[in-house]
Amino acid sequence: MDRQYVPMPALFGVTRRAAARGVTLIELMVGLVIGLVATLIVAQVLEVAETQKRAATSGNDAQVNGALALYQMQRELQMAGYGLMVNRNLLGCPTHARFRGGAEVVMPLTPLTITDGANGAPDTITVMYGVKSNAALPTRVVKDHGRTETDFAVQSPVGFRVGDVLIAVPQTIDVDNWCSVLNVTAVSSVAGEHVVSHVSGPAGPWNPDPASSVFPVAGYRVNSYLINIGQVVQRIYSISAAQVLQESTGGTQAGGAMGAPVDLFPGIVNLQALYGKDTNNDGVVDRYDSVTPNTPALWGQVLVLRVAVVARSSQFEKEEVTVAQPQWDVGGDENTQVEGARTCGPSRCIELKVDGDPNWKHHRYKVYEAVVPLRNVLWSPWSS
Repeated sequence: MDRQYVPMPALFGVTRRAAARGVTLIELMVGLVIGLVATLIVAQVLEVAETQKRAATSGNDAQVNGALALYQMQRELQMAGYGLMVNRNLLGCPTHARFRGGAEVVMPLTPLTITDGANGAPDTITVMYGVKSNAALPTRVVKDHGRTETDFAVQSPVGFRVGDVLIAVPQTIDVDNWCSVLNVTAVSSVAGEHVVSHVSGPAGPWNPDPASSVFPVAGYRVNSYLINIGQVVQRIYSISAAQVLQESTGGTQAGGAMGAPVDLFPGIVNLQALYGKDTNNDGVVDRYDSVTPNTPALWGQVLVLRVAVVARSSQFEKEEVTVAQPQWDVGGDENTQVEGARTCGPSRCIELKVDGDPNWKHHRYKVYEAVVPLRNVLWSPWSS
């Protein structure tokens, strides 16, 4: 009997088809869910890491801006009064000046001035000092100098040269005797007499004409003196509406006008300053306040300037990361009075307002402070 032959490949094919099995829909969905969960976890980790990175970076920027802002002002404050304070008795002297026949201005001869911001708003600090083009000491007037005269007879003209800016100071400062600004137009010595000339005109833009009231009615008597300051520099530090520390520069070279503000450091939201005063003349500061002195004796009490700046991070946080206004810790010494300070734990603090921005709680803040001795005032005598 013949046997039926079955080809082996056919059997093998049936076997392979029966053994081959695909991925079910459930398995596919489980795999997708696992992948999505893993992706979500990785994304959250990256988001947290990026948020922390941005917070750290913006915090570093705020620290750098705050430190540099304070350093910049501190350098200028240390120059306050340089070349001007040869005698502490002339502190606050009303100084009359007129540039190229323009309007006469009167400004107090002071190393610096604080303009207090209202209701905690940023203060403004004005610094004044001299930049001498050559070494020169004050020189005494040896002959009476009338109001309309153009030559000062002086004890010595050493260090004076054409173009220098001088301040004439009376022997006694009062309502009838004040300080005046003038230019040197010539220096000469004839028959043993030394003369410093100040003729009005293009060569002497700060020199008063005979009809002006820059000089006192009685002029400058014997033992008045001239201070050679080379040129006067004024700098004003303020905070703009855009929360940027700005610097304006002016002085005698600019005709007494102040230049346009220049942006220095962003993210500075407050600037506060206090005069440090020795009210009992024991050589130690016992009071800090923002009251500008108005007499030489009161100016003589000012030994230091205390300054604080508040820097803000640029990073806007989704959550409120600041719950209270920044505090300026001014120490707990009960023997030192500090204007506006309140108890904060074992110390005393001044609240620094930053709530002008409705979103202020969504930023981080850092307070920087410095105490700057007015060395050019401290080194000057009470008489000369």
